[in-house]
Amino acid sequence: MGRIRAGFVKRQAEKLMKLFGPRFTTKFKDNKGAVLSVAEVPTKKLRNLIAGYITKKLRSGKD
Repeated sequence: MGRIRAGFVKRQAEKLMKLFGPRFTTKFKDNKGAVLSVAEVPTKKLRNLIAGYITKKLRSGKD
């Protein structure tokens, strides 16, 4: 079950980064708000997973 969620989170995060890249920063708190404003995420946990993955990708320097 964890692998399915991780793959889903990664795909959604990559999609959001491609469409709304400039809205995201290297700060998790800012990314939570950005994910909430650009996507309809059903749960807080899923929103946080997506925002965390985006933050991780931006901090590592990969697009």
